[in-house]
Amino acid sequence: MAEKLVIIGSGPAGYTAALYASRAELAPVLFEGMTPGGQLMLTTEVENYPGFPKGILGPEMMQLFRVQAERFGTKIIQEEVSEVNFSHRPFIVKTAKQQVEAESVIVSTGATAIWLGIPGEKEYQGHGVSACATCDGFFFKGKDIVVVGGGDAAMEEANFLTKFANKVTVMVRKDVLRASRIMQERAKKNPKISFMWNTEVEEVVGDGQPGGAGSGSAGKMTGLKIKNNQSGKTAEFGSQGLFVAIGHKPNTELFVGKLELDQKGYVVTKSGSTATNIEGVFAAGDLADHKYRQAVTAAGTGCMAALDAERWLAANE
Repeated sequence: MAEKLVIIGSGPAGYTAALYASRAELAPVLFEGMTPGGQLMLTTEVENYPGFPKGILGPEMMQLFRVQAERFGTKIIQEEVSEVNFSHRPFIVKTAKQQVEAESVIVSTGATAIWLGIPGEKEYQGHGVSACATCDGFFFKGKDIVVVGGGDAAMEEANFLTKFANKVTVMVRKDVLRASRIMQERAKKNPKISFMWNTEVEEVVGDGQPGGAGSGSAGKMTGLKIKNNQSGKTAEFGSQGLFVAIGHKPNTELFVGKLELDQKGYVVTKSGSTATNIEGVFAAGDLADHKYRQAVTAAGTGCMAALDAERWLAANE
């Protein structure tokens, strides 16, 4: 017998969709993957989510979301979905261990920041290294920090961070920016922003106690090892923060050829809705959002997707 609703992916969007769907008596089945909780599992203190005036650790918040969804009857399975078939109903959702049929599906596999892939980067995530100025900028009040990237996102991050930081150095691999002219001019006019051209970051260095986000370690980033890619000269650059702004990648490989994606790989939804181009399949969270990418907006679209799915099921039973 087909499940009424299967949710693929956890994080704020997936868990919120599960909460609303389970309270609507849809008995949702949620496949949370092998690393449940989404990008918030890589975040230390979350201070911009309503309801937590003292802040909360990202992993702790995701555990609370999970427990709340389970409370109302969500069946959570810690397996990675490896294949989907949306060509007919019931839809087919497969993992390495099982196959499930579903009358409707919510996809919420999120997006992942594109990282530099250098030594120390992962170890100091949440301890100086970030990919979200909106999330973490507040923690860098009065500090000297670095932004890596040359596009609009990097310029936006750099400008935003000047609200908190003492100084922001933008390191660019080339001798030109690929950002739009207006974004370039805004950054170049900001007295707190300086640029280092033809510069690549090779390593993140710290105080010798790296722990990574959520580890509880007191380790902190203290600087970077950099290289001028024209002269080949290397140097150490003191910095208390590194913001990587070279783009995000939606986790939509599973849906290539199955759902309509835009040129960047994000799931396309109908205006004012979470509905995809396939009737009965809905999208929530960062896999359909290349603009906001916040926990609270992801949760909001999770709610929307559950309501859309509930109404669609009622109309198509």
